[in-house]
Amino acid sequence: MLADTSLFVNMLTYEDGKKLDSDCTIVDQSCFRSALRQWATGITVVTSVYQGFQHGMTVSSFLSIALEPPLILISLQKNTRTLQVILKSQTFGVNILSQDQAFVSDRFAGRDVEIEDRFAGLATFQLETESPLLEGALANFDCRVESLREIADHVLVVGKVLALKTSESQAPLLYYQRAYHTLPQKSTSQDEDAR
Repeated sequence: MLADTSLFVNMLTYEDGKKLDSDCTIVDQSCFRSALRQWATGITVVTSVYQGFQHGMTVSSFLSIALEPPLILISLQKNTRTLQVILKSQTFGVNILSQDQAFVSDRFAGRDVEIEDRFAGLATFQLETESPLLEGALANFDCRVESLREIADHVLVVGKVLALKTSESQAPLLYYQRAYHTLPQKSTSQDEDAR
């Protein structure tokens, strides 16, 4: 059972009686979004396919829930095509994007309006289900819908991970304050010796 969200909203707005944003005096959408921009996140693309129609979208609302069984959670707006495809197929993929995939994030967020097929020109593969998974991602999770929960204008989708693939060859793509960021390069032992 979820806790009362009004307490959560108040905690975001006030800390020890001080307002997080001097312009915010009440919890409205603008102030709430401004406070949430303080949270840096990784970027994922959620994908699914049903009867040959594949769709995907950029999603930052992603988290792991349990190791046994392996469960993850995504949050999608009710009116998205991706959610409709997931509801029909009962399967989906989650692709954690690498620092070189900002263009993929933009495309699946709908920022590249000239491209109708978001998958055009991108290498994909499958694991256990038919969900298209993106090559070059840091991690790919192939999932079956375990449960759904409607909350406000979103649906929380819990997925059981059926298969996964990882690659640690690059750093993750991060999103903070409406812009992409990357982690600093790790120093190698050769770099340390040169100092």
